[in-house]
Order: sequence, then structure tokens, then C-alpha cells
Amino acid sequence: MKTETRRQNLRDALIAAAERAIAANGLAGVKARDLAAEAGCAVGAIYNAVADLDELVFAVNGRTLAALERSLDDAARPARKKAASPAEAATARLVHLAVAYLEFVAANTPRWRAVFEHRLPDGRAAPDWYVAEQSRLFTYIEAPLRDLQPELAAGQHALAARTLFSAVHGIVTLGLEEKLGVVPLAMLRAQIEIFVAALAGGLVATRSR
Repeated sequence: MKTETRRQNLRDALIAAAERAIAANGLAGVKARDLAAEAGCAVGAIYNAVADLDELVFAVNGRTLAALERSLDDAARPARKKAASPAEAATARLVHLAVAYLEFVAANTPRWRAVFEHRLPDGRAAPDWYVAEQSRLFTYIEAPLRDLQPELAAGQHALAARTLFSAVHGIVTLGLEEKLGVVPLAMLRAQIEIFVAALAGGLVATRSR
């Protein structure tokens, strides 16, 4: 087997091991010795396949973002088919997307936390491919917002999408981590639906004025 093929195979094995570790124990589970043991290599061999453990975390978090995107895509599809007006269709899509986000996070909490808890040393930026993956997810929110407020200037839909996500993310985080008391998942889902629908209605009303 060629050296490059061996290196790629080891990298794949390490990413898979890191993904299992994060799914089980979050970022705290990413330990070089444990990953090496699971991948069947020496600890030092890890750094022949990847630059450092941060590279493995980015690879796993990239898979998490890809899985989230599949959930968002599935959630947006039915909403496109069923609404009486463009505003109702856009509102339905936003509600479906927010609920899909909640359900994904509830089902993949350790992996989801790793996306937000991973920190790089000062002066080091996330890889370009990872930033692009994050940005693409926001386009799912931007599209219905564009339907609700088509008159906004260039760039404003992207900013609004990030603002809406931040609000929903806060509700999801506080709810699932029980920061403000125990909230059953069904109740949290209902509150998110009410919040997003009300916000969308407010955007429509603002536009009509």
C-alpha cells in the first residue's frame, strides 16, 4: 500500500474514532492516546495523518454540520408545497427549520456542543472550508426571510438570518440544558413554533407599513 493511501486510511480511522468519542463524551473525549488505541496506531503516528487534534475536531464538526444540513433540507421541503401565499410559505419554512434544529440538537447534543465549544489558540482561524459550510447553512434561513422582506438591502438578509438563528439557538440551549428550569421537549417545540411564527408575522406587518 502506498504511503499516501496508508496516511489517508489512518486519517479516516482517526476521524471516525474522534466522532465516536465526541458523540459519547463531547470534546473531553478527544484524547490522543485513546484515539491512537482505537485506530490501531502509535500516538506519534497521529501527527503523520493530521496536523493536530484540532484538525480532527474540525473534521468531526464538519460532519455534524453536514448532518444538520440534511435535516434542514428535509424540513424545508414539505413547507414549500403547502401554503396559500408566499408569506405563509416563508413562515412555514422558518418554523419547520427552527423545529428541525431543535430536534437535531436534542438527538445529537454532545456533537452539537462540540461545534460551539471548540476553541482555537489566539491568532488561529478556522479553515476556509469549515467557514463555508457554516455560511451555507444560513442560506436556508435567508431564503424565506428574503420572501418576507424582499425590499431589504444587500447583506441585510444574511444579518437577519444570523439574528434569528441566535434567538432560536438561545431558546434551544437554555431549554435543553435546563438553565431556566425543566422544559419538556414538546413544550419547547411549541414555544419555538409560536416565537418564529410571531417574528415572521411581525416582519410581514413591518413590510406592509
